[in-house]
Amino acid sequence: MAETAPHRRAGFGKDRRIRQSADFVDLLKSGRKRAQGGFTFYVRHRDTGGPRLGLLVTRKHSRLSVERNRLKRYVREAFRLEQDALGSIDVLVRPPYGIKLQAALVTRVRRCLRSLNPSTVS
Repeated sequence: MAETAPHRRAGFGKDRRIRQSADFVDLLKSGRKRAQGGFTFYVRHRDTGGPRLGLLVTRKHSRLSVERNRLKRYVREAFRLEQDALGSIDVLVRPPYGIKLQAALVTRVRRCLRSLNPSTVS
């Protein structure tokens, strides 16, 4: 059997997540707030490293954990697909309350993420 060339996969590892609560608080306080497409983005430019994502999804978004987790998966997938174009930024995403979960949501979030221009983010 012939060996196939390994293909690079755009992942979403630990280095691409905002995991420290201090980072969440710092982004909420000092990050640049942008509202687009019903979503609220808190963005901060970093000097080095790749983009990192944080999510603010609470029970106000849905009482059912299944729906909250699906919403987070959609936002993570959109970020995963757009991460190469984002540069060195931290992005904290708060989806709108009562959002309808559809596959088109990934496309919607991707459009919003594309509009976050790293050169204008402070």
